[in-house]
Amino acid sequence: MGTEVSSPLRASLFEEASLWFRRARASLLEAIPCGQGCCACCVGLFPITRLDAQELRLGLDTILPPQRTSIIVRATSQVDMIEASYPRLRSTPCLDEWDDTTLDAMIEQFAELPCPALGTDGSCLVYAFRPVTCRTMGIPTESNGIVEGACTVQTAVPIIRLAPTLQAESVRLAEHEAAALLVVGQDQAQPGDELLLPYGFL
Repeated sequence: MGTEVSSPLRASLFEEASLWFRRARASLLEAIPCGQGCCACCVGLFPITRLDAQELRLGLDTILPPQRTSIIVRATSQVDMIEASYPRLRSTPCLDEWDDTTLDAMIEQFAELPCPALGTDGSCLVYAFRPVTCRTMGIPTESNGIVEGACTVQTAVPIIRLAPTLQAESVRLAEHEAAALLVVGQDQAQPGDELLLPYGFL
């Protein structure tokens, strides 16, 4: 999938994302419903980065072979399904050149696809190696002064605005991720930073 980012750089990014979520959640007085077994955000198609894909494959190497095989089979099945509707992906899984309208339509079409690593009990089978998006999901977002819940589950609970300092930290986290992706981008044979989640397991 491209150049491997050095372990310390990659590890620090994922650790930073997890730390940010813990601090943000604490600042919201635990007023978000995310918890073990809550997996609404684990259903649906979304983009991940090449860094996330590297991390997921590391995670696959740590689990029992039957679980690993099951995840890969599910991911392969999903990729086949998606490529049947969007054959352009067969030449490259990179999404960087795709227009937003097409991506939105694709995501809506496959909105019911569960993550290949989602366990039957609602847990993540590669939790310690989950993507940055997964590590930071659950914190309410703000756009143009309007605060919105991170998922449909959050519409049933009071939504609290995240402190400006933590919003600024999320910007720095994105900058850290972009810097790490520059290393991946040095591999000109595999251009592009983003791909769909199922491809990250293959």
